[in-house]
Amino acid sequence: MRFCNRIVNYAYYQAEGISIGSGEIESTVKQIGRRLKISGAQWDEDNVQQVLHQRCAYLNGYFSR
Repeated sequence: MRFCNRIVNYAYYQAEGISIGSGEIESTVKQIGRRLKISGAQWDEDNVQQVLHQRCAYLNGYFSR
């Protein structure tokens, strides 16, 4: 097994402004979890995936504001 192909070029990603850490993702997951648990909200487990798909589409600019 060759590990040299798996070494991340941190300097390149930093120069490009691309985050490679997990902290940003973990924070987003926690934020989504808090929003799903807001007081008075009733979520059907079958609908959560669709809401997340729509939220991602909105954040990626597929819906106009």
